[in-house]
Amino acid sequence: MAVGEARILAVGDIMMHQDVQRSARQSSGGLEGLWSDVEPLLHRADIAFANLETPVAPVTGQPGRPFLFNAPAELPAALRASGFTVLSTANNHAYDQGRKGVVETLERLRAAGLVPVGTGVDRQDAEQIRFVEAGGLRVAFLGFTGIFNIDLNKEDTGPWVRPLDPAAAEVAVRRARAQADAVVVSLHWGVEYSRQPTPRQREVAARLADAGADLILGCHPHTLQPVEVLEHGGRRTLVAFSLGNFISNQDRTYQAGAEPPPEGDSRDGVALQCRLVKWRLPDGSTRVELQEPHCEPLWTMNNWRDYTSGRTGRREIRVTPVNAAIAETEAELARLQPATGDLPGRADSVGLEALLRTLQVRKERASEILGPGLVDRD
Repeated sequence: MAVGEARILAVGDIMMHQDVQRSARQSSGGLEGLWSDVEPLLHRADIAFANLETPVAPVTGQPGRPFLFNAPAELPAALRASGFTVLSTANNHAYDQGRKGVVETLERLRAAGLVPVGTGVDRQDAEQIRFVEAGGLRVAFLGFTGIFNIDLNKEDTGPWVRPLDPAAAEVAVRRARAQADAVVVSLHWGVEYSRQPTPRQREVAARLADAGADLILGCHPHTLQPVEVLEHGGRRTLVAFSLGNFISNQDRTYQAGAEPPPEGDSRDGVALQCRLVKWRLPDGSTRVELQEPHCEPLWTMNNWRDYTSGRTGRREIRVTPVNAAIAETEAELARLQPATGDLPGRADSVGLEALLRTLQVRKERASEILGPGLVDRD
């Protein structure tokens, strides 16, 4: 008998490049407006996760610049209002604004009602298991990074970003397994812009799956990597080796149709969704089963070319769910199509046709990388 169910959604890197922030300032919807098309998916989830690839330290830090990020003070509230609940803060940009920046980021996220994992005001705080109650389940979250741009971990009593040591991570997962119905692990790992996991990623994933992880969420490559199911002792572990970017200004110069699809891969993301169902067994014990993994491809619309050429005065960067955007574009083309069935080559229809081709190519690309049966369900 099912006694609990939690729907989890996970997306990749939230990157606050300068043009992303400019787009938010020029949008009537502010930061939320950059991903408002995705909000229905986020709000349908019981737990929504992302990797926050930036400090939020406007007081203790310096203005963001290339390779040293900082986000505006309003970001945490915008993420919470959009439906996000858990954020990994263990990544190679965690120390971009120094040790004080780690502390300010945590304070701001927690004040907004978000749950940060993988960093702490001290080592004990960073290594604390974070529990989220949803749908009758107690879900444990852990976060680790295998990459540091700046490693400022010093004494245990100061700010800490949790490094990925496989043996220590195994111990942490086993400890979490004993205290929770399900265990979710965020890992910042892999090789930037690679479409395939490294042998080490596969080894670590297998070890943590054996230790009791139900869901492993990978970030850092800025491109999609496969989503796979590992089976061990009758349990299934869903591994997303890389969720790609949620929002960024990467691959802004990519021209769909003029360049091969891989040139735009850093504008691809995914909303990985699954259900965790808790069953009560005849002997009174319980077990959790991971069901219905599904990937909704995401694409970051970016008007860099029109903006820099002067054809538009507003910078627009926006994340859209690909399937919904395809359906909307097809419907708009059908509305414009005359009774003869011939489109007259009007600028609006030509632009829509180009957009439709782009979205279809990105969906095919995501399906190719993520794996069979995940993008289109039977």
